[in-house]
Amino acid sequence: MKIDIGMSPRKRPSLVEQVRESLLGDLTSGKLTPGAKLPNENDLADRFGVSRSTIREAVGGLMDAGYLARRHGSGTYVTSSPRTRHPLETTVSYTAMIRASGRKPAETVVSKVVRAPAAEERELLRLSDGDSVIDVERVRFADRRPVIYSRDRIPVALLGDSSDQALDSSLYAILARSGHPVASATAQLIPTLAGAKLSRLLMVKRGTPLLHIDQVDYDERGQPVMLSHEWHVADAFDLVVNRRTSPASEDA
Repeated sequence: MKIDIGMSPRKRPSLVEQVRESLLGDLTSGKLTPGAKLPNENDLADRFGVSRSTIREAVGGLMDAGYLARRHGSGTYVTSSPRTRHPLETTVSYTAMIRASGRKPAETVVSKVVRAPAAEERELLRLSDGDSVIDVERVRFADRRPVIYSRDRIPVALLGDSSDQALDSSLYAILARSGHPVASATAQLIPTLAGAKLSRLLMVKRGTPLLHIDQVDYDERGQPVMLSHEWHVADAFDLVVNRRTSPASEDA
């Protein structure tokens, strides 16, 4: 089974997104600690200068993501152990998500090489003869447990003066500094089983179910800038799609 997820270009953040990001900052920085009670809607509306409905939607998003929980008749509280969830309609920093869940993030670069692209890579990245890609393989850890193996390919011509050492950090940040910030992406979700290599890298038994994500990232001009393959340990992340109803959905 394959599931296609199209991510539309990111526009200026809405008021709901601005409030949600600010509250998430309070959570990840420790300003709001596990067990703390969230201020009520009126106080938050005054703080951010927005309506209560905006606050309600922003808080609801953080509840859906597992950062907050509502206690009937008492209020909304910071969870003691937020679940690490990945909303598939947006790109995300796994490092930030792991840290926000209360676990320590880390990563290891398995390999890094500049080479000629394969035929499929040349097609997906719209490369010409003579172009090359840098191929970076990494394993991400949460509290020393490997949870994601990723392989990213970026056209060398896009990287400008970025050094090999810089590629050990956020590839999205590097692309942004090089003048090609990621604005949209297309991804496929493919259930798979761990073979010998994935078993070794992710420290799971062969045959363990994994979620494989194939993704192409595009800049604001619609130019493909990165081809990514990821393999997620199934119980490490909740991968979710937020869906809205449409007028045509009444007969579904």
